[in-house]
Amino acid sequence: MTDAPHPAHVDFGTFVLSLGSSALVHLGEIHHPEATEAKENLAMARQVIDLLAMLEEKTTGNLTDEESRFLRDLLADLRLKFVEKSRGATPGPAAG
Repeated sequence: MTDAPHPAHVDFGTFVLSLGSSALVHLGEIHHPEATEAKENLAMARQVIDLLAMLEEKTTGNLTDEESRFLRDLLADLRLKFVEKSRGATPGPAAG
């Protein structure tokens, strides 16, 4: 009998980050590990963003301040990228 590797611990932040990464793949910002290039699928990106928004709504009052801030900031970034992609705009440099 062999020892199978234990999966990494999944917490709320990891779960949200996973969904955010999926949205970035669909926005064409990063490529899927099995693909040779990034491809846009705005309908799927919108669906993942909507899922994150639903998650934010349904977990209101049940998250730590850090979790809530992370989800809110991630959603804001993804929504901005979605609008830019939908309008065909090229994102400018990040403000720092």
